[in-house]
Amino acid sequence: MAIQEGDKLPEATVHTIRDGMPAPVSTGELFGGKKVVLFAVPGAFTPTCSEQHLPGYVANAGALREKGVDSIVCVAVNDPFVMDAWSQDRGAGDLTMACDGNGDFTRALGLEMDGRGFGLGTRSQRYAMIVEDGTVTKLAVEGPGEFDVSRAEAILEAL
Repeated sequence: MAIQEGDKLPEATVHTIRDGMPAPVSTGELFGGKKVVLFAVPGAFTPTCSEQHLPGYVANAGALREKGVDSIVCVAVNDPFVMDAWSQDRGAGDLTMACDGNGDFTRALGLEMDGRGFGLGTRSQRYAMIVEDGTVTKLAVEGPGEFDVSRAEAILEAL
């Protein structure tokens, strides 16, 4: 069963790049004691993710922070080097780019998708959520092929 509003995020480890090397980060560290906007994409450098989803959060980062958001986290089932390169390519240095390379966090959320038909393997569904001290207060999961409820503007409105 997929995570729901009111649920605590599962304990998991994702990775970011620190000093040019992959560094583990726990979900407790990312979400504990903070108000965080988390959004997930099926893959770095893929068309909708690169041209619309990530750029929307980059452009609206200031407005989200004005609404009390402490951090903005983007997660994908990609490796940390790809996520770092994507961040640099798209000017997303103000966001935390979290790599869920093995899909453990995504699977624990119940939000994985089968991308084998596109040669992608198991990936994350496209979604966004507002997390307050580790608890999901807003969850917006897209239907297959859709891009609407997880847009930065939609989350900004929900805040």
